[in-house]
Amino acid sequence: MAKPTLDRTDFEIVGLLQKNARLSNKQIAAAVRLAPSTGHERIKNLQMSGVIRGAHADIALRAIGLNLEALAFIKPAKYERAVIDRFRSRVEAIPEVRRVFLVSGRHDVIAHVVVKDIDHLRNLGFDHFINQPEVVNIETSIVFDRRSRNELPILKEVVEPTKASARLKKTPRR
Repeated sequence: MAKPTLDRTDFEIVGLLQKNARLSNKQIAAAVRLAPSTGHERIKNLQMSGVIRGAHADIALRAIGLNLEALAFIKPAKYERAVIDRFRSRVEAIPEVRRVFLVSGRHDVIAHVVVKDIDHLRNLGFDHFINQPEVVNIETSIVFDRRSRNELPILKEVVEPTKASARLKKTPRR
């Protein structure tokens, strides 16, 4: 897929949606000084080009009985593309797995998991990780506290003004 060309308005829209995906089309259009129909088209284009991949609710894990988070550091037997891809696909399908990372270093795969308790974590490890023929070693670290944010930095040097945005600068927006 070709990298989409984004202008300042696109980046403004992305920034707003990162902070609050519940904003209405009308609110977003007003914030970036566009007509609602134009704002809607911009958002649709960002979705179709794959820039906006979805909107998700941030759920309090403990509120739904998931009281423990852990990172599983996994060393595969072979570092071959087909083996790693097959293993990652199986791991991604496990409901308790939130994210899977392919990394450099001592361990090649890190899985971020959420479980209800230590017994659930132990059973998850035995049932889904340790018994896999691709796995040579697994080390698990329990997450005591987590702080995260979902907003990505908007890199100013990435923004390439388009002819339309240059024309918009000359004529005031309504």
